[in-house]
Amino acid sequence: MESIGPLEQSLHTARALVLADLAAGEVAAADVVSMVEDSVVQRRWWVEQWPEGAEFVAGLVAQDVQDALLESYGRWPLCPVCGSGDPHALEVEPELGADPHWVCHKAGVKVAAVGSLGTATGGASSS
Repeated sequence: MESIGPLEQSLHTARALVLADLAAGEVAAADVVSMVEDSVVQRRWWVEQWPEGAEFVAGLVAQDVQDALLESYGRWPLCPVCGSGDPHALEVEPELGADPHWVCHKAGVKVAAVGSLGTATGGASSS
């Protein structure tokens, strides 16, 4: 009787994707992992109110963690595409939608799907 419903599954998936991106940037310290957990707890309530939003949870958790990190750690994830100029963070697009990606607005490019930053930044490849 340990079946996981679609809401829990979307939260587990969001957590795993964001943790993968944090690990790719070597940012997955204990306090950062707890930021992910806090976001998942908050988004659980949100997705219970609006089950149709389950596919948006990964992007929302990524944005929550990005915002939390800005206060304590700094900009994350830094853009791996632009080699010159001021370091700047990637942004999640769409802000509220399925299939979220990290995007560099300066270069106007999709860098990686949320959860796949490691492949874009030269980390371990998943193939």
